Amino acid sequence: MSTTIGASTGSPTFYTVPEAARLMRIDPSTLYRAIREDAFPAVRVRTRYVVPARAVEEMVRRAVDSGGVVDVAGMAAERRTAREVARLTGGASW
Repeated sequence: MSTTIGASTGSPTFYTVPEAARLMRIDPSTLYRAIREDAFPAVRVRTRYVVPARAVEEMVRRAVDSGGVVDVAGMAAERRTAREVARLTGGASW
């Protein structure tokens, strides 16, 4: 797995919410709502959010791999479960 930051590869590391929404062809307010509900990953810097490019890429990969609809709520539930397991186990992995 590569740890190269996007700037050195020519691709962005983060998108603004409007950029990510435009890529996904949804309204930015829909994406803001999903972020606030912890249904889509983002990084908050003070009052602004940025969306990791890898989150958008992961959604695309899942859609292509499954050949169907990606359940973003399911992805969020997986993240919440992983965080809870890490919290309960002191960060230990299985």
